[in-house]
Amino acid sequence: MALVEPVIRPPSEADSFLLQVTLGCSSNTCTFCGAYLNKPFQVKPIEEIQENIRQATKFYPQTRRVFLLDGDALVLSNQKLIPVLNILKEAFPMLTRVSSYANGCNITKKTDQELAQLSENKLRLMYIGLESGNQEILDDCCKRSSAEEMAKAVNRLENAGIKSSVIVLLGLGGKAKSEQHVNDTAKILNKMQPRYLSFLSLMLVPGTQLSKEARQGRFKALNCRELLRQAHDIIAGLELKGTIFRCDHASNYLSLQGRFPQDKEYLLNMFDQAVKDNIPLKPEIFRGL
Repeated sequence: MALVEPVIRPPSEADSFLLQVTLGCSSNTCTFCGAYLNKPFQVKPIEEIQENIRQATKFYPQTRRVFLLDGDALVLSNQKLIPVLNILKEAFPMLTRVSSYANGCNITKKTDQELAQLSENKLRLMYIGLESGNQEILDDCCKRSSAEEMAKAVNRLENAGIKSSVIVLLGLGGKAKSEQHVNDTAKILNKMQPRYLSFLSLMLVPGTQLSKEARQGRFKALNCRELLRQAHDIIAGLELKGTIFRCDHASNYLSLQGRFPQDKEYLLNMFDQAVKDNIPLKPEIFRGL
């Protein structure tokens, strides 16, 4: 039942059974991401997946939540995904939710009927890395899905009964494109109206293209105060009607949670106060490594 490392999962899936249905990421082109640099993409055989589930029933028979690894399980066709979901339902009678990372382009390739079929089989939450709402920044980072494509994906998932947890990467545009990052990210999030929203802060990982650009002086990273200000400014532009917000990833300088729209002013005040508190600047380019 051993997982093939490295294993990346959202903080909110800490208590979920982690099931690898693919290894690596089908895209693996993002210049900032070092998660799967040395992990070529492949689909795991159904026999191996079945055996992992069988073993899990011995140790975790009361499993209620399952998270499908690795980078984007929705690259699989429904013909391959539905049997896995059916096995999970049979193996875990108390199962309430299956979730996964997903690229926007893999969602939009599926028909409305296929998305509804996944929802009916308890695939109820998708984590989508928007990163930025600015298309130029996404192109610079070689993001496979466009901002508009990801907005369409979130809306279609919602119509199919699948919730979305959208991830924004603070600092991704660097100093040069900070304003574009803020303005366009707020705009696209307002289009999406995601059920969940989380902020992460950019960390430049050795071996990635973006890390190389930073070393060469072609990318200027934001310092901690600028990252906090960027979070504040994105939130200021949000007009969300029913979104749960989290900023609790280890990469962040300030841990916060709240709901939109009722907690918007609270969140703005907390980020504003953090900036004013004169937080000591830290070296940003390779912090935490």
